[in-house]
Amino acid sequence: MAKNKNPRFVEIYSQKTSGRIKVLVDMATGVNYLFCAEDNGFTSASGLTAMLNADGTPVVTPPETFLPPQ
Repeated sequence: MAKNKNPRFVEIYSQKTSGRIKVLVDMATGVNYLFCAEDNGFTSASGLTAMLNADGTPVVTPPETFLPPQ
């Protein structure tokens, strides 16, 4: 499969624990999402949620942050 030149989601952080933790940014809105997946050989589980600031608003990273300099 060809790699998408304009992906909707960009992975900005990844951490390997007993599973996997990733932070994804929606390039259309800038909203940050936390993805967690666990697979211990017996059970599998995963979850996705929007990351929130202390005041309850979504964490937003401007998509321009990920564009190469002009």
